[in-house]
Amino acid sequence: MISTVVWGTGNVGRAAVRAVEAHPALKLVNVLVHNPEKVGRDAGDLGGLDHQLGVAATDDIEAVLAAGPQAVVYAASGDIRPDEALDDIVRALRAGAVVVSPALYPLYDHRNAPPEFRDPVLAAIAEGGGSLFASGVDPGWGNDVLPLLISGLGTTIDVIRCQEIFDYSTYEQPDSVRYLVGMGQPMEYEPLMLMETIPTMVWGGQIRMMARALGVELDEIRETMARRPLETTVTTRTMGEFEAGTQGAVRFEVQGIVEGEARIVIEHVTRIHPSCAPDWPTPPDGTGAHRVIIEGRPRIEVTIEASDEGENRSAGGNATAVGRLVGAIDWLVDAEPGIYDALDVPLRPAVGKLGRKQR
Repeated sequence: MISTVVWGTGNVGRAAVRAVEAHPALKLVNVLVHNPEKVGRDAGDLGGLDHQLGVAATDDIEAVLAAGPQAVVYAASGDIRPDEALDDIVRALRAGAVVVSPALYPLYDHRNAPPEFRDPVLAAIAEGGGSLFASGVDPGWGNDVLPLLISGLGTTIDVIRCQEIFDYSTYEQPDSVRYLVGMGQPMEYEPLMLMETIPTMVWGGQIRMMARALGVELDEIRETMARRPLETTVTTRTMGEFEAGTQGAVRFEVQGIVEGEARIVIEHVTRIHPSCAPDWPTPPDGTGAHRVIIEGRPRIEVTIEASDEGENRSAGGNATAVGRLVGAIDWLVDAEPGIYDALDVPLRPAVGKLGRKQR
């Protein structure tokens, strides 16, 4: 059994606890938390399970890493604390652990990661002998392994389009939704995630990986951006009120240009309420979905809806990201130390999981 630590028990960490506990090759040995109120609580409780796992959460990072875990699922957020997240990941790598994480977007496409991200990771791997695989949903499997798999069913392909279409009122990170994305802010407010070049920083690596897998050269990566205000004030179940006239919907594209044409496209259509921008693409049930469209012959369209924690689509997306990462741990343990991306790490069948009940 591969001794595994889950670091962080928020939206992603809850799913990570469940995934590690359910994996037949992994053993959950520790859970690291930041909130003092979580210290001492059982991992089963923190993971939303209905039974105890006999693993008490701790905030003693040094002691946990000194025990020499073989793997760490780094589930703490890196959106608003990238430097701290990088330091944590480097610390785990230096301790010799295989690390999987959705936290740092620049490392999804590590070949093109800025030196300030890549160099400390490589140094830590050289020192400790660990490995790193960073991935997620979107960016993540929704615009790397899924579209590439489906592209193999085509005869001719004109455009690969990957879409995330979501009602962000279901996304339980109010600070990210209101300030990073700008929902509910005046239209003159400039959200960090929507500033020029930031979408390319986050999703450009996925464009480059798809181009690499498809054997095409990119001319460049372009961005488009559109925002819509709410026409009426709305009240959401999870995040309260959003006033009329404030930002209610965002639509942007990150486009991979091949021979002058947008051939590889990642598109986001994000709303805080279904009433905003009804003419933009919508998910089948109005809540959220990931979609891949292969324009060509034949035309292929695949829509994926995942739900967890009471039919929550955001929780479902988090769980699929965790499934991809946790499912890679035993492969990474057997591989040579290094940094790996989604084209390196196979997405394997759920061996040992079919019919297995959560303990």
